[in-house]
Amino acid sequence: MRVIECDVAIIGGGLGGLTAALRVAEGGKKVILFEKSPEDRYVNNTRVCAGVFHLALTDITSDEDALVDKITAITGGMAEPEQTRAVSRDSRRAVKYLQSKGVRFMRGSPEPHHNYVLTPPALIRVGLQWEGRAGDVLMRTLDGELAKLGGIVLRGHGITAITKDESGAISGLEGESAEGAFTVKAPHVIIADGGFPANEDMLRKYISPAPEKVLQRNTRKGAGDGIRMAQAIGAALSERMDGFYGHVMHRNAMTNDNLWPYPWYDDICTNAIIVGADGKRFCDEGYGGPHIANRIAALDDPLSSWVIFDQPIWEEGGKARSFPANPHMEANGGPIERAATLEELAQKIGMPADALVATVNAYNSAVEAGTTEQLDPPRATFRYKPWTISKGPFYAGPACAGITYTMGGLRIDGLSRVLDTSGAVIPGLYAVGTSTGGMEGGDRTGYVGGLAKTAATALRAAEHITGDLAA
Repeated sequence: MRVIECDVAIIGGGLGGLTAALRVAEGGKKVILFEKSPEDRYVNNTRVCAGVFHLALTDITSDEDALVDKITAITGGMAEPEQTRAVSRDSRRAVKYLQSKGVRFMRGSPEPHHNYVLTPPALIRVGLQWEGRAGDVLMRTLDGELAKLGGIVLRGHGITAITKDESGAISGLEGESAEGAFTVKAPHVIIADGGFPANEDMLRKYISPAPEKVLQRNTRKGAGDGIRMAQAIGAALSERMDGFYGHVMHRNAMTNDNLWPYPWYDDICTNAIIVGADGKRFCDEGYGGPHIANRIAALDDPLSSWVIFDQPIWEEGGKARSFPANPHMEANGGPIERAATLEELAQKIGMPADALVATVNAYNSAVEAGTTEQLDPPRATFRYKPWTISKGPFYAGPACAGITYTMGGLRIDGLSRVLDTSGAVIPGLYAVGTSTGGMEGGDRTGYVGGLAKTAATALRAAEHITGDLAA
C-alpha cells in the first residue's frame, strides 16, 4: 500500500481547504490537499459561488462586537459564543489575507454587505456559468500560489477514514485513488470538504422527511464525508443540525435546470404568504427566504406548497434584484397560476377555497391592523414589510426548497479544533467552513454567510498549526 507523509493533510479543495493549505505552507509545513474529484478544475460550491463575503448580511469590516451581536440576534442566541467571536474578529483579516495572495474584490452594490464581492463578478442568470468568474478565479489563484510554495494538491484522491494513534491524537488518513488504496501519515488533519446537502440519508435524518423532493441548489458534491469520518473517531456534532442555507424556488426547478440557481421566490414570499396544500400558512415569512425554504423542506410533502400573492406584489417584490422572478421565472419554464378571485385561484391549484380565502382574509386584517405577530403562525415585520393580498389578479406559484449548503456540522472551538463528545479537543484534528456547525441556524434559521465563515475558520486552523495563533 502506498504511504504518503506530510505535516498537514487537508480533506477537500474548496475555499477552506485552499486557504488553510496556503497559510500552512507559508509557515514552513509540508502540506498535501486531498480532493476526491479528478478534474483539474473540479466543480464545487466555491467554484460556482456568487462570491459575497459578509457576516449576517453585514459588512465584515464592522465593529467586532457589533458583528457578534448581529450573529447572536439572527440566530436567536443559538450561535456558540467562542466560534462567533473568532469569526467576527477574523473575517476581515481573512479577506485581507486573500487579497494579499492576489484574490480581487469589488463593491457589488450599494448594500453594505456587498462591500467585498469576488471579481470578475459571478453571472446572476439561469444555469451554472462559472468559468473565469468569482469562485473559479479565486480557486485558480489560490491553487497557483500554493504550488509556488511547494504545496501539493492530489486530485482524484478520496479519503475513507481518519486515523488516531494509541494516545488518541490524529495519526493520518486512509484513502482510495485510481492507483489503489493509500495511507497518509500526518499529525494534523483539516476537514474542509463541506457539509452534507447531497447526502440523502443525512438530509432525511436532520433536514427533511422526503429529501428526494428537495432541490439540490448546489454542485451535488457535499456528501458529508468529513463529518461522518470524524464522528467515527468520536467527534461531536453541533447542537443543531437541522438548518440549511437556500432559497424558495419554482417547483419545476426539480426537473428544469433553467430555473436554478436563479430566479427565486424569496422577494415575493417576504411580502406575501406561503401556504400548504390545505390552504393554510405554515411558517413566519418575515424571517426571510432561507427560513421559508427550511420550513418547506420540513413538510411531509416538500412539493406541496404555494406562494400566494397579488398584482402589486408581482410588480414590486417580483421585480426585485438583478434577475427577478418577474419575468424570468415564466420565461424559463416556471408557470404561475392567475385568477380574478381567490376562489377561482384555489380551484385552479386544487386547494380548498374556503381555507385559502380564510387564510388570506386573516392575514390581510392583521397587516392592516399592525397585529401580524398575533397570527398563527406569527408574522415578523422587523426585516420585511408584509403587503396585503387584495388587488387582483391573484397569483399562485408552485414552490420547492432549494438547498445550497447545510448549517449543522462538527463542533469546533475558536481555533477550529474539533471537539469530541465530552467537549475535549481531539489533538490534531481541525474542521473549517460548512463542515462545521454552531454558528448558523436555530429556530430562525439565522444565515451568517458561508464564505466569510469558511475563510476565517480556515485561517485560524492553519495559524494554530503553524504556531502563529495561540490558544
